[in-house]
Amino acid sequence: MPSNQMQLSRVMIVTTLAMLAFAGNSLLNRLALLDTDIDAATFTSIRMLSGAVMLWWISTWKNSSQHTEGNWPSALALFIYAAGFSFAYINLSAATGALLLFAAVQTTMLGYGLWQGERLTTIQWLGFSLAIGGLFGLLLPGVSAPPLLDSVLMLAAGIAWGIYSIRGKTAADPVLATTGNFLRAVPFSLALSFLMLGSMSLDWTGVGYAVLSGAIASGIGYVMWYSVLPALQATTAATVQLSVPVLAAIGGVFFLDESISIRLFLASSAILGGIALVLSKKG
Repeated sequence: MPSNQMQLSRVMIVTTLAMLAFAGNSLLNRLALLDTDIDAATFTSIRMLSGAVMLWWISTWKNSSQHTEGNWPSALALFIYAAGFSFAYINLSAATGALLLFAAVQTTMLGYGLWQGERLTTIQWLGFSLAIGGLFGLLLPGVSAPPLLDSVLMLAAGIAWGIYSIRGKTAADPVLATTGNFLRAVPFSLALSFLMLGSMSLDWTGVGYAVLSGAIASGIGYVMWYSVLPALQATTAATVQLSVPVLAAIGGVFFLDESISIRLFLASSAILGGIALVLSKKG
C-alpha cells in the first residue's frame, strides 16, 4: 500500500477512535450517575485526576525533558466544562446531553469568529438560524422537553469548552498544554468535592467509570484527536465532530436503554444540519 494511502488510513482510523472516545465520555458519565451511587462532584474529581495522570505519563513518555504548559484561566474553563457536564448528566439522556454540549461549543466558537470580524454567507446565516431554532425547539416546555436546569448546566459546559478550545488554538504543543490544564483543574475539582462533602457518595463501579472517562475517553481521546488535527482541514475537523451526538445517541439506545423522541430527532436534525451548513463554507 502506498505511503500516502497508509497515512490516510491511519488518519481515518485515529479520527474514528477519537470520536468514539468523545461519545464515550457522555455514555460513561450518564452510566455512572444512572446506575451507580457515585455523586457528580466525586465523578468530576476522579475524571480530572485520572486524566491528568494519564496525560502527564504520555507527555513524559513523549519527551521527558519537556515541561507541561497550560494556564489557570484555561484550567478554570476546563473545570467548568467537566463539572457542568457531570451535574447535567444526572437527569439528561446521553443523546440530549451530547447534542446540547455540541451545539453550545460550536455556537460559542462561531460567535467568537463573528466578534473577531468573520462574515457569514446567506447560506451560513440560514444554517445558523436553523441550528438556533432547533435548540429552542428542543428546550421549549413540554412532556418530552429535557429538564431545564440540567440543560442550562450542559449549555454552560459547552460554552466553557468552546472558550477552552479557543484559548487552546495558540498552544505550541496541544498535548503539553492539555496536560498542564488538567493538572491545574484538579484543585478546582477537589475544592468542589470538599464543598459538597455532605452529599459525597463513593461507588467502586462509578469510580471505575470515572477513571475510564478521565484516563481513556478524555486523556487518550484528546491525544488521538490532536495527533490527527494537523492532517485535517479546518472544515473537516469541525464537521467530523457532528458524529459525536449521533454516536452518543446510538450508544444510549444500546447500552442505556434510552429512546429517541420525535422532538429530539427533529431538533437534532435542525441543529446538526444547520451547523453543517455553517461549516460548509469555512476553510
